[in-house]
Amino acid sequence: MLPTFIADRSAVDAAAELIAALGEDAVLEAAERAERSREAGNVRMFCRWRQIERLIDTLSCDEAFGTVH
Repeated sequence: MLPTFIADRSAVDAAAELIAALGEDAVLEAAERAERSREAGNVRMFCRWRQIERLIDTLSCDEAFGTVH
Protein backbone atom coordinates (compact mmCIF):
# COMPACT_ATOMS: atom_id res chain seq x y z
CA MET A 1 0.00 0.00 0.00
CA LEU A 2 1.31 3.44 -0.93
CA PRO A 3 1.27 6.42 1.41
CA THR A 4 -1.88 8.50 1.09
CA PHE A 5 -1.62 12.21 0.33
CA ILE A 6 -4.10 14.33 2.29
CA ALA A 7 -4.71 17.69 0.64
CA ASP A 8 -6.80 19.25 3.39
CA ARG A 9 -8.88 18.66 6.48
CA SER A 10 -12.12 18.45 4.52
CA ALA A 11 -10.92 15.22 2.88
CA VAL A 12 -10.42 13.67 6.32
CA ASP A 13 -13.84 14.92 7.41
CA ALA A 14 -15.51 13.45 4.31
CA ALA A 15 -13.77 10.10 4.86
CA ALA A 16 -14.80 10.05 8.53
CA GLU A 17 -18.41 10.88 7.65
CA LEU A 18 -18.60 8.07 5.08
CA ILE A 19 -17.03 5.59 7.50
CA ALA A 20 -19.47 6.60 10.26
CA ALA A 21 -22.47 6.34 7.96
CA LEU A 22 -21.56 3.29 5.87
CA GLY A 23 -18.89 1.34 7.73
CA GLU A 24 -17.12 -1.13 5.44
CA ASP A 25 -19.08 0.13 2.43
CA ALA A 26 -17.58 3.63 2.74
CA VAL A 27 -14.75 2.87 0.32
CA LEU A 28 -17.25 1.62 -2.28
CA GLU A 29 -19.34 4.77 -1.92
CA ALA A 30 -16.29 6.98 -2.41
CA ALA A 31 -15.37 4.99 -5.52
CA GLU A 32 -18.89 5.36 -6.89
CA ARG A 33 -18.82 9.12 -6.27
CA ALA A 34 -15.49 9.33 -8.07
CA GLU A 35 -16.88 7.42 -11.04
CA ARG A 36 -19.98 9.62 -11.23
CA SER A 37 -17.75 12.70 -11.17
CA ARG A 38 -15.63 11.30 -13.99
CA GLU A 39 -18.70 10.47 -16.06
CA ALA A 40 -19.91 14.05 -15.53
CA GLY A 41 -16.56 15.38 -16.72
CA ASN A 42 -15.71 16.87 -13.32
CA VAL A 43 -12.00 16.05 -13.07
CA ARG A 44 -11.49 18.01 -9.85
CA MET A 45 -14.18 16.09 -7.95
CA PHE A 46 -13.08 12.81 -9.51
CA CYS A 47 -9.58 13.34 -8.10
CA ARG A 48 -10.98 14.42 -4.74
CA TRP A 49 -13.19 11.33 -4.35
CA ARG A 50 -10.35 9.03 -5.46
CA GLN A 51 -8.19 10.63 -2.77
CA ILE A 52 -10.92 10.09 -0.19
CA GLU A 53 -11.31 6.50 -1.37
CA ARG A 54 -7.58 5.87 -0.80
CA LEU A 55 -7.74 7.59 2.58
CA ILE A 56 -10.63 5.37 3.70
CA ASP A 57 -8.71 2.33 2.52
CA THR A 58 -5.66 3.48 4.49
CA LEU A 59 -7.69 4.16 7.64
CA SER A 60 -9.26 0.71 7.37
CA CYS A 61 -5.89 -1.06 7.29
CA ASP A 62 -5.00 -2.90 10.50
CA GLU A 63 -1.28 -3.07 9.78
CA ALA A 64 1.35 -0.35 9.75
CA PHE A 65 3.04 0.25 6.42
CA GLY A 66 5.83 2.49 5.23
CA THR A 67 8.07 4.29 7.68
CA VAL A 68 6.75 4.31 11.24
CA HIS A 69 8.22 7.07 13.42
